[in-house]
Amino acid sequence: MDYIIRTVRANDNRQLAIIIRSCFYDFAAPTIGTVFEDPTTDELFELFQQEKSVLFVAEIQGIPVGCCGLFPTVGLSENCVELVKFYLMKEYRDQGIGKELFNTCMEQAKQFGFKQVYIESLPEFASAVRIYDYHGFTQLQEPLGNSGHTGCKLWMIKELN
Repeated sequence: MDYIIRTVRANDNRQLAIIIRSCFYDFAAPTIGTVFEDPTTDELFELFQQEKSVLFVAEIQGIPVGCCGLFPTVGLSENCVELVKFYLMKEYRDQGIGKELFNTCMEQAKQFGFKQVYIESLPEFASAVRIYDYHGFTQLQEPLGNSGHTGCKLWMIKELN
């Protein structure tokens, strides 16, 4: 399958918001206090104009099918960035696209000069959590920073080499 990884564009906003919210239905995940109801989910291009942030988009035949990004969440140390908005359309999961999005973000975090990557998630997204475990993320007992996503119940961090 041919796909490209690129940065977010303004005309991606609607499609990416649909993908993100559909994942909550796909995994029967709670929506309250999550990115599902975060108003910035509808304005991702604008959100990722902030310094040391990036949203990578997987595109197939001109259509976004997933995304994964980095964001310097308020309250995190200056050496730490949050991995955010890691979502794929159902029909494109388990085909290596998510792995490439994830790896692209991890490399970009190093290029930005971050020493740690932080993640907030939900137990319902177990397949993503397995990816984080595999890549050496360790679980935390409480959240870091202030993402505003109080519905997230899993917090993880990884030291970058």
